Amino acid sequence: MFNATVENLLNEALEERSDLFLIDFTISGEQVVSIIIDGDNGVKVEDCMFISRAIEHNIDREEYDFSLEVASAGAAAPLTLPRQFKRNIGRTLEVKTQTENIEAELIDVSEEGIELTWKAREPKPVGKGKVTVQKNAKIAFNDIVEAKVVIKF
Repeated sequence: MFNATVENLLNEALEERSDLFLIDFTISGEQVVSIIIDGDNGVKVEDCMFISRAIEHNIDREEYDFSLEVASAGAAAPLTLPRQFKRNIGRTLEVKTQTENIEAELIDVSEEGIELTWKAREPKPVGKGKVTVQKNAKIAFNDIVEAKVVIKF
């Protein structure tokens, strides 16, 4: 009963705030509720407070003893949903597939996957030396093992 109540309250809050979306939701045996959210425009402390209050203020503490943690996915967290990728168009990603690791700029996101672009040094077709070439790759979501935004300072 408790789990269903929390899940319903969470879904109602996310419907009210369509700019926010769920990344992870767990309830442990000790009734520790852990929610990780992301947003189309990032996540502010106020967004976490909104989700927390939507749940906490609608559950009777006399009936249920629980703890609640609401957090953002974080800058270094892997991207897992297409919606997260769309938010990061124009940024550099580190994408791992089964066969390669690519660090490149995310230029497009479709229903099927992502498109990346980067520059690489390759041997000249004729003669000695190397030349810089522009590379593009389309990678299906199913082929992505892990993708993270590269944080640059």
